Amino acid sequence: MNFRHLRFFIVVAEELHFARAAERLHVEQSPLSRAIKALECDLGVQLFERTTRNTRLTWAGQVFLDEARRILAGVEQAKASVIAAATGSQGRLRLALSDGIAPLRLAAVLAQCREEEPEVEIRVFEMPFAQQIRGLRSDLLDVGLALAGDVGDGIVATPVWADPMAVVVPARHPLLVHKRIPLGEALKYPLILCHPEAGSGCYSQIVAILRTVEAEPTVIEHATSLEILLTLVGAGYGVGFAIASQIASIQRADVIARPLAGRSPLLKTFLLRDNHEPPDVVKRFIERLLSAEGALLCNGGGPVCPSEVDAR
Repeated sequence: MNFRHLRFFIVVAEELHFARAAERLHVEQSPLSRAIKALECDLGVQLFERTTRNTRLTWAGQVFLDEARRILAGVEQAKASVIAAATGSQGRLRLALSDGIAPLRLAAVLAQCREEEPEVEIRVFEMPFAQQIRGLRSDLLDVGLALAGDVGDGIVATPVWADPMAVVVPARHPLLVHKRIPLGEALKYPLILCHPEAGSGCYSQIVAILRTVEAEPTVIEHATSLEILLTLVGAGYGVGFAIASQIASIQRADVIARPLAGRSPLLKTFLLRDNHEPPDVVKRFIERLLSAEGALLCNGGGPVCPSEVDAR
């Protein structure tokens, strides 16, 4: 097993299509297939189920996807720490992301940081929530963003953003007769939710919203990433839920996202850090996050959900 095989596996798992994964990796499809087969032989498990029509992760593959991302994130963290130590860099910020943070909003904040403090090196790592908490407690990370606010002792969680939750349905589906979909109607169909371990905060917030309706949901699958959730929904396996702004930034013809009827429930994003006095560079980053356009209002408000978001 090597890091190259891990990177190949992660891309295939995200695309669930070997040709698209090969194009994204800038390699031929044959060596990519051989690399995945070699990885499966090393592990002694089957990571993908492949048919003439589609490619799906096995349960072992879903579990390994989390571990592969954790391993590569740890390697990137180690490289950044070593380089910073060698160069004596003091202008450094290590940021961890979990649960699929709204990309456009974060990009705006990072762009502001680059413009105002170009000398500060910002390293961004994507990792599971539990690993993010460990990194903050062991001083391997400076700040984190996640959809979970239940962080335990030693960590401070501050809500910074609130995004409407959208219903994600296949492009042809009976629910599309509604411009704004009643939650009770959505729960009449099989559901695909984010994985309770891979997206713990997102999962907890969505489940709490679903419990406001008397209907008993039928969950048929837990997806380890937004890409997998959209792929399963687009294939007609069920209905999903996601952050509206995430869906708006994705171009897909097989899924459509629409807001919920009534006042759209909000999914909160939290800024995480340890409870010690942060360095000045961290303080300034936090100030930018809290003052960013669309930041969580004191009254619990958030950005207005669009009447319809087509992921096309």
